[in-house]
Amino acid sequence: MSTPNSHPRETADEAVRPLRIEVPQSQLDDLNDRLRRVRWANELPRDQVTDGVQRGPVTPGWEYGVPVEYVQRLVEHWRDGYDWRKWEARLNEYPHFTTEIDGQNIHFLHVRSPEPDATPLILTHGWPNSIVEYLDLLGPLTDPRSHGGDPADAFHVVLPSLPGFGFSGPTFEKGWNRHRTAAAWAELMRRLGYEKYGAHGNDVGSFVSPELGRIAPDQVIGVHVTQLFSFPSGDPAEFEGLSQKDIEYLGFLQKFNEEMSAYAKLQETAPQNLAHALADSPAGQLAWSAQLLNALDDEHVLTNATIYWLTNTGASAARFYYEDHHAEHPTEPTTAPTGLASFANDFTPLRRFADRDHKNIVSWNEYERGGHWSALDAPDLLVSDIRVFFRGLK
Repeated sequence: MSTPNSHPRETADEAVRPLRIEVPQSQLDDLNDRLRRVRWANELPRDQVTDGVQRGPVTPGWEYGVPVEYVQRLVEHWRDGYDWRKWEARLNEYPHFTTEIDGQNIHFLHVRSPEPDATPLILTHGWPNSIVEYLDLLGPLTDPRSHGGDPADAFHVVLPSLPGFGFSGPTFEKGWNRHRTAAAWAELMRRLGYEKYGAHGNDVGSFVSPELGRIAPDQVIGVHVTQLFSFPSGDPAEFEGLSQKDIEYLGFLQKFNEEMSAYAKLQETAPQNLAHALADSPAGQLAWSAQLLNALDDEHVLTNATIYWLTNTGASAARFYYEDHHAEHPTEPTTAPTGLASFANDFTPLRRFADRDHKNIVSWNEYERGGHWSALDAPDLLVSDIRVFFRGLK
């Protein structure tokens, strides 16, 4: 495997600059002031909302969306107990950089392994998450020797903030979809001196990473994801021979999509309608993120919301959905060696449809625990799956 140059190459157009995260106290004071003046949304009384009947994936008490009680509890902690400076210090334990690619500022962590022959690996986070999604994996991935693993499974990790997300800052041009992002990742890895590397992604990252394998087949040794978003095309022939279990599962996926995808529909069609509320209300930003992050611990939810708030990237992150929805997507399947790690409480595709879209699936593992944010609720399983997948490609 290739190793990075002793220092990233720098030219007038390709400079890679170190970054230290240092938020001015005035911004934190403004956030705290807004949290003290929050005006709460109204909602129906709980006894009218919760009738004791579980409806699909919806949590009782959440039938109409994120409850006021949940937001109030987290806002109180955000205001009176949460310590951004602690998280800022933790983030700064890792080397941060920025560079401009295709007119867009790109922020990334570049954590080199102590093992010189480590495999370069680029990780892509999801929405409404951030680089914080993968912080707990950096140690086990880069230094397996210190985490009970085989040093042969070490990785040099590159962890970017998606364009328009977090410390990459807002996007200022149209077209930042999965394809343009994948092209930026290919350039980033070239700029860092990596000739061969792997890619892993979750959520949005599960869209971007296969495209990176598509556009850089000579560089990407394999693509590992936690979802393969493959659905029926509408051709009746695709349903021939499906088992009753598969048909029931398709019904579940349809129900899940109908009940849980309102955020995606809005962001695909009119993200600016939401942007004003996200830019003006930290409680609103928190609630919008929490609709998908509420199963995670409070510290993660608040750190993530703080990053979106401080960088004012709620609007540009939402625009990613619009740009991707309005993009032209290739119809031919991907061919890079592909591995899926699917977790119990997450979307799992039917193999028939996944094979239609990805012609070189060489690893497919389904786990009995973990959820959509497996890097946070099943990190041991995810790290093991990544290691085994790339070990098989060496």
